[in-house]
Amino acid sequence: MAKEVNIFIENRPGRLRSVAAILAENDINVRTMTLQDRGEFGLMKLIVDKPEKADLALKDKGFASALKDILAIILEDKPGSFNRLMTTFENSKVNILDAYGFVIESSKKAVFCVEVKEPDNIKHILQKEGFDVLEEELYEF
Repeated sequence: MAKEVNIFIENRPGRLRSVAAILAENDINVRTMTLQDRGEFGLMKLIVDKPEKADLALKDKGFASALKDILAIILEDKPGSFNRLMTTFENSKVNILDAYGFVIESSKKAVFCVEVKEPDNIKHILQKEGFDVLEEELYEF
């Protein structure tokens, strides 16, 4: 199962750089990042090449960090791919709790990351529908 690093972070100048410095000091490469504003605090979500190491390093420096299981689904980077995936979720009556995506190489492959309940069960549905679901290989791109 792919892992996302979630960090509860104060919404003030320098806090993102503090996270970046910890990751750099621990030789951790960021693949993608999202940030959600929650007023005085924010929620930073990262896909990194060494999620367990990142989680431990951040906790060691006092950050509220947690690992979350996600599905990282490979899509063709072309019109209709997203619709096909959303149709699979709808037909399977799967509610998406959180999601974001990124392109690995333009016009080649995209990755759509989702948080769902019972990800192992949903993974099997997606694979049955012909979708590739990344696990550790996500960290190798």
